[in-house]
Order: sequence, then C-alpha cells, then structure tokens
Amino acid sequence: MSDLESRIARLEAESQIRQLIAHYSFDIDDRIIESVRDLFTDDGVIRSKDGVMFAQGPDAIIEQYHGRFDVLGPGHHFMHDVQIDFVGDGTKEATGRVSGHAELQRKGKMMVAAIRYDDRYRNTERGWKFAERVIQFLYYVPVSEYPDILLSENRNHAYDTPRRADFPEALPSWIAYHKQRETA
Repeated sequence: MSDLESRIARLEAESQIRQLIAHYSFDIDDRIIESVRDLFTDDGVIRSKDGVMFAQGPDAIIEQYHGRFDVLGPGHHFMHDVQIDFVGDGTKEATGRVSGHAELQRKGKMMVAAIRYDDRYRNTERGWKFAERVIQFLYYVPVSEYPDILLSENRNHAYDTPRRADFPEALPSWIAYHKQRETA
C-alpha cells in the first residue's frame, strides 16, 4: 500500500470509528437496543471505572442496558472531543478517549453528567466495533446540585450514596502534577 493509500485508509478508519461513537449515543438515547448489540465485538466489554457496571458479550451487554433503562427516563448523550490512536499499522486496532455530557432523568430526577470513555476498537469483518468501552464520570448529579459540584470529590450521585468522581483527581497525571507542584 502506498503512503497515500495508507493515509486515506487511516482517515476512513477514523471516520468509521467516529460514526461508531455517534451511533452509540443515538442508539442509547433512542432505545434502539438491538443496534447497540451490533456496535460491539463478539467478546466486547462495557464497564464502568467504579466497577458497578460490567458486561461481556452481546447478550450480557443488552441485559446490562435493560437494567440501566429500568431506572433511566429520557436522556440526551452528546460527545465532544474524540481522540483516536491507531495501534501498529492502524488496520486492526485502535484506542480512544471520548469526552461527553449527558442530560437525563434517573429515578425521577433530572440529572447531568460529564462523561469520559476509554475505548478499544477492533476492525472486524463487519467494520470497526467496540472491543471495550469504559465509562467514567467527572460528575453525575441532580441539576439542582450542579452549580457547586466541582467543589467536592464526591461528585457521582448516580447511586443512593454519593461516590468519589472517577477523574481527574485519581489520574496518575493529576497526582504527579500536584505532587511536583508541592515540592516546587
């Protein structure tokens, strides 16, 4: 493959991965559940950083979403920045980070969430799919608590008891930066 062909193939792959990410958000919000099944590899995993969510394989992933939709009403997921890094020659595997927000109704409350996904993508016979999707939260709170939410580390209110946010305070880069600043 020539350099030009290789660059075009990489751009096409990136476009397909971006479409995959968009389909996920729309399919979740629109409850097109069987389409969600097709977004993952046969051994694909969806999990949360805090360990509450974990499902592997299409059937388990669909069941996981049925459980989530039992407590979620209407919602709107929208993605912002998408970083895609190809592994090796970029034809078979890639990793990604995706930032986003969600507005949703959970257990009768209007909630807002700042989300980050850590993804692994695999190119299959059916195109690029999620091999793994790890969701983490900067915050997940009732709208009424949004104005001051960054003043506390317990910003994940998706559960009955608030929990620490998944990022940024727990990130190795965050910890190293602030540790370095303390000694400067």
